[in-house]
Parts: sequence; structure tokens; C-alpha cells
Amino acid sequence: MADETATTGLLGFKPQLVVPGMKAEVAVQFYKAAFGAKELRRVAHPKRKAEQELPLILSAELKIGSSFLLVNDRFDDAGEDGSTVASGGGILLRLEAEDVDAVMKKAVTAGAEIVGEVTEDEGGVCGKVRDPFGVVWVIAAVGKKCPEAEA
Repeated sequence: MADETATTGLLGFKPQLVVPGMKAEVAVQFYKAAFGAKELRRVAHPKRKAEQELPLILSAELKIGSSFLLVNDRFDDAGEDGSTVASGGGILLRLEAEDVDAVMKKAVTAGAEIVGEVTEDEGGVCGKVRDPFGVVWVIAAVGKKCPEAEA
């Protein structure tokens, strides 16, 4: 059987926890204390830094053992706490891809619905789809940050 990675362009899978109540920082500190997580990188909302004591976390990548976990604050498009917009049960699944557009098209052809168009900004290149079972998948370019908002 041929290596599927070569034909799909998918390179990795990372679970992502979406933390309500703007408590992603508390969650990151908990995972460090409880499980020995190492924080590899963090992307904070650039417009929130001056407005509040702790900036909104768009993505904190943690390594626990040999596994990776992304943690972010739940928020809506306006950067608010997003408690009323919560869908997807507080978890996103992230696929890292060489060609985000191609993976998005393949997912839509298979029955997924686009819930976040492919965009590129200071955070990187990404898009989001919801599968037929209600799970939101973030498709992101390898090596670039994507500001994953709540599902």
C-alpha cells in the first residue's frame, strides 16, 4: 500500500482544547503542574495585550511526553469571551497540511461544511470545516500559526 501522506498532504494531528471564561492561561499552568507539560509556543491576540492583564490566548502549544496539545481561550469574532457562542463541545481537532485549500476541498467533497474560510494573517494560514457528525476540524499550514478560535 502506498504512503497515504504523499497523496493527501496531511502531516500531523493535534487535539485542541477551547477553554471557556478566558482561562486558557490557568489551563496551561495546570497542565504544566499536573502533567509536566512543556510550552513550545504561544500566539496571543495582538489587540488584547494592552487592554487586559492577561492577553487572549489564540493558541498555546504544549508537549506532554511525546504528544502535543493546543489550548486556547474561547472567544467570538469580536474577541469577547464567547460563552454564548460555544459549540463543538470545547474541542477542535487540528490537521496540519502542506496545502490547506486542497485538504479543505477534499473534506467538503466528502460531506464536510466550511465554517471558516481559508485565510492568511499574522497568525498563519488556516481554514475550518465541520464534519457530518458536528466535529470542527482546523486545517492549518505546517510551520505557521493559525489563530484557532472556538468551534
